[in-house]
Amino acid sequence: MNEGGPGRGEREGRRGGGAGSDGTTSRRAALGRMSAAALAAMVGVELRPGTAAAVPVGEGSGAPAGPAATAYPVPAADGVTIDRDAQVILVRFQQRAYAFNLACPHENTALRWKERDGCFQCPRHESRYQPDGTFISGRATRNMDRLAIRRDGDRLVVDLDHLFRSDQQPQDWAAAAVPL
Repeated sequence: MNEGGPGRGEREGRRGGGAGSDGTTSRRAALGRMSAAALAAMVGVELRPGTAAAVPVGEGSGAPAGPAATAYPVPAADGVTIDRDAQVILVRFQQRAYAFNLACPHENTALRWKERDGCFQCPRHESRYQPDGTFISGRATRNMDRLAIRRDGDRLVVDLDHLFRSDQQPQDWAAAAVPL
């Protein structure tokens, strides 16, 4: 996995049908089809569909959507996308989308997804959180901090200037989710 996440060019869609003038398939098209087949195979291997343990994680970057907003494609399935550049965790889980601050609310350490356990965990003091950001256990004293999120067609727009703490703004924190 690329630590810096894919570049913007890597997220661009495929152009053209991939067939050469002689009817052969181009290398780019063949690689694209193999990648799609590999992804489909991985999705089919989920051990417990509908559970947090089956949620895949990846890194990605959003696109600017205003002075303090970042847009992401609406995920097609449950999963976690970590955008280190914007310090955002985007989660689709059980027909809802959430955006979280990447930092643990306890000590501001970058949270990690523990696929085996189906939860987020702080590597510093082992605070654990459900995919919806709800605190499970550890030293933290509150849920993960949510960012304002809204749907705009086929994208989710995250407002980086509106962070909600569950202990100070419980109604705003609860409302910071998008039904899908």
